[in-house]
Amino acid sequence: MNTNEMTSKIKELKELKNMLEELTAEIAAAEDAIKKEMTARGVDELTAGAFKVRWKVVKSSRLDTTAIKKELPELAARFTKITESRRFTVA
Repeated sequence: MNTNEMTSKIKELKELKNMLEELTAEIAAAEDAIKKEMTARGVDELTAGAFKVRWKVVKSSRLDTTAIKKELPELAARFTKITESRRFTVA
């Protein structure tokens, strides 16, 4: 791929990312409107036509790694796993 093709591809990528940001904002606004209505109705499940919407509390348990590192740093170090990845950025 030559420089012009690379520049064109990067411009396309930036445009697509901008479109994604706009769509993400629109999706969030639509979800917020539905959640607002569900809150107003006092429901966590709603049926509208062929669609069923659920907005329920989900509980999960996770280890507080910050607290473990503070209280038991040796134990935290023993069980810390280092991973490696690559980050792709365009500036």
